[in-house]
Amino acid sequence: MGVYTATALISVVVVLALELLWWRTGILTTWRYWLAMAIVLGFQVPVDGWLTKLSDPIVLYAEGDMTGVRAPWDIPIEDFAFGFGMVTLAMALWVRESRRETA
Repeated sequence: MGVYTATALISVVVVLALELLWWRTGILTTWRYWLAMAIVLGFQVPVDGWLTKLSDPIVLYAEGDMTGVRAPWDIPIEDFAFGFGMVTLAMALWVRESRRETA
């Protein structure tokens, strides 16, 4: 397993563990969260696709550090894992902090 793949998977596992075992904000069970994720994907796919297209890439990856699986438009699947982790972390922290302020 490449470094980029391992880091992407670790980011997802860590964020999910924090949310499910410690913070327990419940965001993963809300329609708002999944709507936000759909909106993020709606922007991530065209932008990431443009940045990573194999025909003329702006961002280059070391192929040995990844799975090599790309979809759609040449987007490395690891980018979706990082996006999920980053957005979920930000949203969970936002909800957690807002609850602490009102308590």
